[in-house]
Amino acid sequence: MAGEYLRWKYRDVKPDEPPPPLTGWEKVKNWLYYHAIYLAAAAVVLAVAGTMIWNALGIGRTRPDYIFAYVGKNALPEDTVQALQRELAALGEDVNGDGETAVELRSYVSGGGDQETAAGFGAAAAVTLTADITRGESVFFITDDPAALQLRYQILAGPDGSLPAEDEYGWEGRALLWGDCPVLAALALGDYAQDMLNAQVTGDSGALMAQMYIGRRGFFDPEQEKNREANEKLWTILTKGAAGYP
Repeated sequence: MAGEYLRWKYRDVKPDEPPPPLTGWEKVKNWLYYHAIYLAAAAVVLAVAGTMIWNALGIGRTRPDYIFAYVGKNALPEDTVQALQRELAALGEDVNGDGETAVELRSYVSGGGDQETAAGFGAAAAVTLTADITRGESVFFITDDPAALQLRYQILAGPDGSLPAEDEYGWEGRALLWGDCPVLAALALGDYAQDMLNAQVTGDSGALMAQMYIGRRGFFDPEQEKNREANEKLWTILTKGAAGYP
């Protein structure tokens, strides 16, 4: 009897049937489960790289036909910037052939406030503006201080487009008061509203711009200027009727 029991207890047990082979979709799900973290990391890297390439190529953005630079102590109100880009574009033409006429207004602001803050803003603006000038991008310059702009960068051209002599830093005859240019003074820029120190300030964009000066960038190497003929044409339109300009 005992032998019968032992034989029953230790007898060979038939092994379970092997699991059925995984289907193709089950194999995929199994692989995804164990590699999910790597896939997520790769997706992030691809998204960042794609965004950088997209921005670098300017895909999805309207390419500007003309580039203006504002160089001043205080930033222009956003309403004024938008109005300027719209109204100045209406005076130009589709230079790059993309079906639209667009103006880009870049701001290089030295900053107000205390001396330390102004110094920080000024240094950052100087670096980016120098890069802009070196690459020959902005052609038209709007500023609240043409003397300082010319003294530092010596880039404002005369009525005929010529640059000053190496030892000449005067701005007279190289920048025009906005309000003295009939075409610019007549632009419909509307009103602006902006928050300053938690208080909303409103004003007339036309009156604000009337205090500014506008000048044209000169190029030591004429080949550096892109779309020279179109820029010349627009400058002629902007300065028509101004003293000393045709």
